[in-house]
Amino acid sequence: MTDNIVNKNDFIEIRYTGKANGIVFDSNIEEDLKKLDLKVKPRKIIIIVGQEMTIKGLDNAIENKEVGKEYEITLKPKDAFGERDRNLIKTIPLNEFTQQNFNPKPGMVLTLDNMLVKIIAVSGARVVTDFNNPLAGKEIHYKFIIIRKVTEEKEKAEALLEYFFKFIPEFKIEKDKIILKGPRGLEKLIKTHAKKFKELLGKEIILEEKSQASELEKKLGQKNTEN
Repeated sequence: MTDNIVNKNDFIEIRYTGKANGIVFDSNIEEDLKKLDLKVKPRKIIIIVGQEMTIKGLDNAIENKEVGKEYEITLKPKDAFGERDRNLIKTIPLNEFTQQNFNPKPGMVLTLDNMLVKIIAVSGARVVTDFNNPLAGKEIHYKFIIIRKVTEEKEKAEALLEYFFKFIPEFKIEKDKIILKGPRGLEKLIKTHAKKFKELLGKEIILEEKSQASELEKKLGQKNTEN
């Protein structure tokens, strides 16, 4: 085992491109990302190997790979976004849309119950919808390269906070503690994820309440609304 080989629970920076039917659907590699949107800039992605911070097949493939070497894999649906499920084809009364001043049309994709939903057909007073992931049932091809192992504690903490909290609050690290500064509303998130922080960083996560945190409170409110 060498420092150049990736192992379970290593923090790593990764660059990757995912394709379905030869078409890019996700990437943080600049030349591939341009095929999706010329305006979007690639972002740094740090994951923890073996913690399902990406889809199962890709997560499994990363373990035991070498830093700095490019790899390509093709995943069957069961190891990617799952098989298509006929039970996720649902008929919804049209008035549930019209009451929200929304006029559904076939081919539209929208969000319902925090899921992407495609409108298949509108017939009379019924709307046929597909709650399957758009990539369900498809083979997925990935190319990826592990840029580096992440070793600095602050960067590791930021990666975990961004993944679990969906934003990075103000924080400091003191010996065996990560101290978050913010409103009392952070307590629920801390309790939910404290075990993972202890497991992956070996540190307790605690709150130091801060009264002047209007921007953070706004972010927390947005997250609670999404949930």
